[in-house]
Amino acid sequence: MSVPGWEHGAAGLQRSFRFADFNEAFAFMTRVALLAERMRHHPEWSNSYDRVDIVLRTHDADGAVTEKDLAMARAINALFS
Repeated sequence: MSVPGWEHGAAGLQRSFRFADFNEAFAFMTRVALLAERMRHHPEWSNSYDRVDIVLRTHDADGAVTEKDLAMARAINALFS
């Protein structure tokens, strides 16, 4: 199963998000952080000015992409739209 906008890469399920500026990117990261706490599933991510790169994989599953990652990706997409 796939999630729109996300790619299965060597590191896991990954996507880059672009924003108008740093403030919008940081606000998005804050919303994702709160979501991650609720879902008890934390992304690997980086931010560079107007871009947020996110990688999802389940460490308890030896770094494999699981349904937990797919659910998180769908929830992140909902925050972005």
